[in-house]
Parts: sequence; C-alpha cells; structure tokens
Amino acid sequence: MKTEQRRGAVPAAPAAPANSAAVGGAKIPRQQLWVEEPATRRRMPDPVRRSAVRAVLIMSLTIIQAMVAFLCTLAGSWLAFPMVLSSVGSTIVATWSVLDVWVTRQVWNQRNGVVSVPSSSARQLRRERRRARRAARAAQRDEARIRRRGAESLSRA
Repeated sequence: MKTEQRRGAVPAAPAAPANSAAVGGAKIPRQQLWVEEPATRRRMPDPVRRSAVRAVLIMSLTIIQAMVAFLCTLAGSWLAFPMVLSSVGSTIVATWSVLDVWVTRQVWNQRNGVVSVPSSSARQLRRERRRARRAARAAQRDEARIRRRGAESLSRA
C-alpha cells in the first residue's frame, strides 16, 4: 500500500512555484501574503455606519482645525482668534455627531430587535404580533365564510 493512499496521511506538497525559496537544495513554498479569515464581529447596520463615518470625518477635521488654531496662536497670526472660535464650534458639532452615532444605534436596535440573543424580548414581541395577525386574518376569513353561507341559505320570500 502506498503512503499517499493511507488513511490520514498528508498528501505530498505540490510542485513549488517559481517564487519559492530554495533552502539546502529543497524548495519550500512561500506563505500566502493575504489570508482570508472569518469576521469575528457582525457588520454594523448601514444607518449606524453612515453616522459613524460622518462622526469620524467631523472629528478629524476638528482636530486639524484645533492644531491650525494652536499653530496660529504660537505664530502670533491674526487668524488665531477666528480659528480658536471656530474650533470651539467644531468641538460642539463633533460631540453632537458622536451622540448621533449612539442615538442611531439605539434607534436601529429598538426598531429591528436584538439578533444576538436567542431569547430576545424583541423576537418574542414579533412572534406575538405575528400570532395576533394570523388569528385576526383567520377570524376575518371565518366571518366572510359565515356571511357567504348565511346569504345562500336565506329564503327569498
């Protein structure tokens, strides 16, 4: 029996590509540069991602503006005072944008429920609402069926 055919045996490595390194006459294949790994966290919902990107951009611009205001102050430029005032305003806007990310995330979780927990209360509420809708539709069908039957069996005196 050949060694390659044995159960649990590791198959022989394929021929090394041209870019492999030679060590002591034996060719060793190089490792891949990029190895795809599964994501450990779920992707953020689109509205939350949008507000997070907006917040990061606003915060980075605020930091740049504060640095320019600081350098203008050190240089004694006339632009220092307006830059400091606008930096204060930008800081308020940046704080607001970070709060927007938090609020958007909370709103999305409330509207779409929490997916990660199997015994989630949001799922339970959706399940109960579905049951109530099914029961209401079934009651409407039964009522319509009774009306049709009643109309057929009445005498036309």
